Amino acid sequence: MKKNILIFGLISGSIVTAVMLFATISCYKDPDFRASEILGYTSMLIAFAFIFVGVKNYRDKYNGGVISFGKAFKIGFFIALIASTCYVAAWLIEYYVFVPDFMEKYTTHTLTVAREKGATEAELAAKAKEMAKYSTWYKSPLFVVLLTYAEILPLGVVVSLICSLILKRRSRKLSGALSS
Repeated sequence: MKKNILIFGLISGSIVTAVMLFATISCYKDPDFRASEILGYTSMLIAFAFIFVGVKNYRDKYNGGVISFGKAFKIGFFIALIASTCYVAAWLIEYYVFVPDFMEKYTTHTLTVAREKGATEAELAAKAKEMAKYSTWYKSPLFVVLLTYAEILPLGVVVSLICSLILKRRSRKLSGALSS
């Protein structure tokens, strides 16, 4: 089970990390964060498709075609955790080494978008205060890690739950006894 989780977690992590790196480079050439957000979350869903593949692979190849909801969720969760950890580690390196001005650029972008949408001065001040709070949080590596996990891991948990519901399968003997 560990090997299965590690393989599919690393595949998923490689996909989501590669796309994140591409999106960040694209952002710095043309700072439209909206396109990067869409690309980022789409890549997360594509990468998390390997949760389905990993759970199904374990069920069919190593567990005789049978898996409980709990076991399927455990496998899916750990695949998501490995992928998320790859994503967080890559972001830490990328942020601290290559794009330490990310929060300033993102704050500028956020305020520009709010202004273009017709935000009042009070709304702009509130948004600026909110972004200043995030910038302060981003000064601590612990908060960078927590905020980055919060960006990706919940989606992985949801995908794990859905895959577990779809792929759970009881043994035929137990299923027959319960239906009688």
